[in-house]
Amino acid sequence: MQPNVTTLLSQIRQTKARNLFARDFLLTWEKELPDIERILLVAEALQLLRQDNISTRCYDSGLAVSIFRDQSTRTRFAFASAANLLGLEVSELDEEKSQVAHGETVRETANMISFMADFIGIRDDIYLGEGNAYMREVGAALDDGYEQGVLQQRPGLVNLQCDVDHPTQSLADLLHLKHTFGSLDALRGKKIAMSWAYSPSYGKPLSVPQGIIGLLTRFGMELVLAHPEGYDLLPEVAKLAEDNARQSGGSFALTHSMDDAFCDADIVYPKSWAPFRVMEQRTELLRQNDKAGLKELERQCLLQNARFKDWQCTRERMQRTRNGEALYMHCLPADISGVSCETGEVEAAVFEKYRIQTYKEASYKPYIIASMMMSMGFEDVAGVLEQLWQEGKARKFYPH
Repeated sequence: MQPNVTTLLSQIRQTKARNLFARDFLLTWEKELPDIERILLVAEALQLLRQDNISTRCYDSGLAVSIFRDQSTRTRFAFASAANLLGLEVSELDEEKSQVAHGETVRETANMISFMADFIGIRDDIYLGEGNAYMREVGAALDDGYEQGVLQQRPGLVNLQCDVDHPTQSLADLLHLKHTFGSLDALRGKKIAMSWAYSPSYGKPLSVPQGIIGLLTRFGMELVLAHPEGYDLLPEVAKLAEDNARQSGGSFALTHSMDDAFCDADIVYPKSWAPFRVMEQRTELLRQNDKAGLKELERQCLLQNARFKDWQCTRERMQRTRNGEALYMHCLPADISGVSCETGEVEAAVFEKYRIQTYKEASYKPYIIASMMMSMGFEDVAGVLEQLWQEGKARKFYPH
């Protein structure tokens, strides 16, 4: 049963969030659990107000700047939708059409785009070891610009996916799980299989599986990470997941068997990624602009991937899950066998069965991003939401 606005406002006020207002959102594990819980609650309140045709425009003017250094559909439109929901306009920085292409420094770019910006969303997931570092470099430049009086306000940064984490995705996934199972407390003891799956492409970022193991192990879940030997994630994130599970009373285990991971699982998340050592090698080749080396690396990796074509989410494997009805999750787009590729991450029949649920999973992302921005921009976010609710200004005007 969906809570009403009054209940959500009360719950928001009760969460002892300390690291959201005037703080960037770069990694979920840099936030305390009350911060995470508040992000979900504010997202739910925003969704409920919009559903009730109440405007949530808490900004009369302002700019949300997006920087996408990789291709994107869901996150690009989720960021734009979130900014619009709060009353902000969106401007996307195309680095190829900016002075960045002519050698403009990060420090200068960050200040030049921020004179009237309230938020900057950045997606930088191509270069392992650089994406999150780039976001922090932008943040340091903004701190300097604000302290020196160049900027009237210091824009908040939102990580729209980096080389380490994908916070907006993992939090949308968490909200999907909360709604599916009824509460965050209900996730305790649930088994989730975060599994590598075959893809006919290479170089997929590690940030989605790392985001999942770095976040969901904080809620007492029994998380099993499955991948073929050699397809490791960053060791420091795997260690973080182990520590989280120990502290939350859950568990974190590694297996090289997709079948074992799926056995009695309540949730499965089959998703391809590249081994972190391959991503390190790819980053170095990209830096050197070594096109021949990149082509050879891709050839080798595709041959390696092809050894594991049986790592696919099939109807047979789904029967191994709890009562054969585990929740299938994916960040999208999935590599669907016989649809988007010959052989991929998931069998067409399985994906079709859960297609609408994966769309609903994705639908939470605009509200998560809007919640992040609202929580960064307002210290008393519950008070702002309550005022919007009481004013009851119609988002869409219906003439009588």
